[in-house]
Amino acid sequence: MAGGRRGVRVALSMLMAAAAAPALAQQGGFPLGSELFLDARPMPGSKRIPNMDVGANGAVILEMWCNRVEGQLVIAGDTLTVVLGQPTDRSCRPDQSQRDTDLLAALNSVTNWRREGDAVVLAGTTTLRFRPATH
Repeated sequence: MAGGRRGVRVALSMLMAAAAAPALAQQGGFPLGSELFLDARPMPGSKRIPNMDVGANGAVILEMWCNRVEGQLVIAGDTLTVVLGQPTDRSCRPDQSQRDTDLLAALNSVTNWRREGDAVVLAGTTTLRFRPATH
């Protein structure tokens, strides 16, 4: 009987840990269900700053310097894989198109992420810093 009680206690402990995991992930985890803005200044003649609308399931809509692309974030601990679809084909200035291309390349190279204060840092061949929306 004592072994049965121990098994029940172990099962209850595991159940409680599983129930607490989402809350713990939210505290220091990737900010799913939020809007994040690239920590950058707008280009001359524009007020636009690239931003990501990240769904609770990791689906992402990225508004870049000119174009837009949808994709998916795959998060496992501090590992991050960004899978992006085909960007829109808007009429863009050459400098905007180049910045979009550079941003896509940087996102496609992301391998890890971390928090630095309120910022989310995406690390790959280029480091990108995003901040939560303040509006």
